Amino acid sequence: MAIIRFFRGGLLLGSAEVEEGDFIVDVADKIGISIPTNCTSGNCGTCVVRLIAGDIEYPEPLPPGLDEFLIEDSGILSCCMISEGSCDIDVIPPI
Repeated sequence: MAIIRFFRGGLLLGSAEVEEGDFIVDVADKIGISIPTNCTSGNCGTCVVRLIAGDIEYPEPLPPGLDEFLIEDSGILSCCMISEGSCDIDVIPPI
């Protein structure tokens, strides 16, 4: 059973079980954590959050809302990325 824990800085906001195919933003929504979205397809970057721990499935090619600089800062697009097991996410973006 994979769990995503959501933080705002050092504050734990909550955690939720991940069901197969759940995007990170959908897991957050299950427990009342609002992550801003706009396009919901990875184009705009509105939903960028920071991966603290764990692994994320990165699409190939990278969506326009994500670049190598954001990835180096642990940025992920919560609207179109899926965790590969349990992970910790900071809802404060790396920007």
